Amino acid sequence: MAEPNPLTNPVRKVRVPLIVPDWKAPFRVRAVTTTRAGGVSEGDWARFNLATHVGDNEVAVIENRRRLRVVLGLPEEPCWLKQAHTNRVLALPRDDTDQEADAAITDEPGVICAVLTADCVPVLLCDDEGGQVAVIHAGWRGIASGVVEATVAAFSVAPGHLLAWMGPAIGSEAYEVGAEVREALLVGDPAASGAFQPALAGCWRANLYALVGRRLMRAGVTRVHGGTHCAFTDERRFFSHRRDGTTGRQATLIWLEGAQILESEWSRPHLGAIRQD
Repeated sequence: MAEPNPLTNPVRKVRVPLIVPDWKAPFRVRAVTTTRAGGVSEGDWARFNLATHVGDNEVAVIENRRRLRVVLGLPEEPCWLKQAHTNRVLALPRDDTDQEADAAITDEPGVICAVLTADCVPVLLCDDEGGQVAVIHAGWRGIASGVVEATVAAFSVAPGHLLAWMGPAIGSEAYEVGAEVREALLVGDPAASGAFQPALAGCWRANLYALVGRRLMRAGVTRVHGGTHCAFTDERRFFSHRRDGTTGRQATLIWLEGAQILESEWSRPHLGAIRQD
């Protein structure tokens, strides 16, 4: 007997491996990063691609997003941004998500801030009291244009009351850039030269984690976690545009629970949550 097609007969219970940030965020702050496992996409996008703009079967992406909502017990669809390597920060749910932006912040429970990545650094931020949360899509263009600083400035508390976590991104050994990219990232911060190592043919290996960490520290955020994964080398778990070209995207999400916090499905072991920094 043939197995049911998940695109036409979606199951209620699914197993979706998740990375849960290891940071000392307040209890009402919820955050996860997905991997490429647990979905129904095929070919270059196998399997848990969550992006609609990369050429994947739209029906498969819709099912993957449905599975994400089920596993996390989300009250509504995440607010997917029109990412374009800008420094624009949207205040959700007030601002229109139809405009280009690469960061989002909210103080409303149940509003899910999300970014999609396949090499760029997903950055999570929250304050000590769990009053506001934010997410950043930080590629080299966004870093150079100040998206990290703009997001920190969007909080209503001083930067010293914030903590950050950096999710899976391309590692420095795999990320070569030209001299023009290095120069753009050193504008206003020449000391960031330590984040680059010379490579062949006048290129440089860039450490995006170090560059984002420096921007956070210079903005006043001193508690920075994560930055331990390499999306490029860990082909089994992560999508990487630099490695594969046509590929999917993993998602990094953050949101606030309401005042009455209930057990969320995403925390249950049988659903495949993986807690690690």
